[in-house]
Amino acid sequence: MSRYRKAKQRFEKRAPLKTQEAASGQRGAGQAKGSGDLRDRIAIFVAAAILIPIAVFSFLNFYRSDQPDQGLAASTTDGAAVGPRAAIVDQLSLTQPNPTFAERATDLLEQAGYAVDYYPGEEVTVDFYRNLPTRGYKVLILRAHSSPTGTGEKATDDASLYTTEPYSGTQHLGDQVAARVSIVSYYEGGPEYFGITPEFVRSSMKGKFDDATIIVMGCDGLRSDAAAEALVHRGAASVVGWSGPVSAAHTDAATEHLLQRLLIDRLTIQQAVGETSAEVGPDPSYGSVLRLYP
Repeated sequence: MSRYRKAKQRFEKRAPLKTQEAASGQRGAGQAKGSGDLRDRIAIFVAAAILIPIAVFSFLNFYRSDQPDQGLAASTTDGAAVGPRAAIVDQLSLTQPNPTFAERATDLLEQAGYAVDYYPGEEVTVDFYRNLPTRGYKVLILRAHSSPTGTGEKATDDASLYTTEPYSGTQHLGDQVAARVSIVSYYEGGPEYFGITPEFVRSSMKGKFDDATIIVMGCDGLRSDAAAEALVHRGAASVVGWSGPVSAAHTDAATEHLLQRLLIDRLTIQQAVGETSAEVGPDPSYGSVLRLYP
């Protein structure tokens, strides 16, 4: 009950009293009524201040929920358009070029839905390898020279991948001191270049391979498991390579066959390597065979 009504009831009960008291009661009732009106107006104003923004917000939310999420759709569309990515790292292009292989490998990858990046030999430096895991490739074809690390009595079965960056005693000093890079040459007494060791893959590369399938096309890539273990440690799902020396012509033919079986025929990596080994065979000059790790 409002204060105005209480004041009115009291005024009616006390009507027989003196006129002065009646007048006083009327003034009290009027004051109570004015105070009640002011409180009612304040209450209405406060309620409106609270309810109007809520109503507007609810309306906007309802309207937006009824519209398609164009930002999400665009993102999904963009992701679908890009698809998985693959790379051909063609360090051999400077010494044993085979543009036909690069074209056929690119065609097979694109048929399977991959966006393909091609890196010619002059781009294959120490820092190129250092940052390679960060590029998000699902298939990585390393058409690069490789050989056992070290020379003479210090030679090991661990493969080093060749760069085309000339060796310098003043470059990549931390990696040199820690034996994460090696000195490589195509022939005895020839120009020297930096090589990438398995320890470089483990300790100096940045990022992680995105469960990539990596094909090491050069010699001795899987003479031992060291290089493959390092690549898997860095995030690769599987590594394919040769057990010993291999000619450029044979590794090109075998890799093209492997891509056909893996990407177009959709065999598992184990099946694709097995069928490629059976159909293409070992290297005719060196007897090296294709291996899979793990």
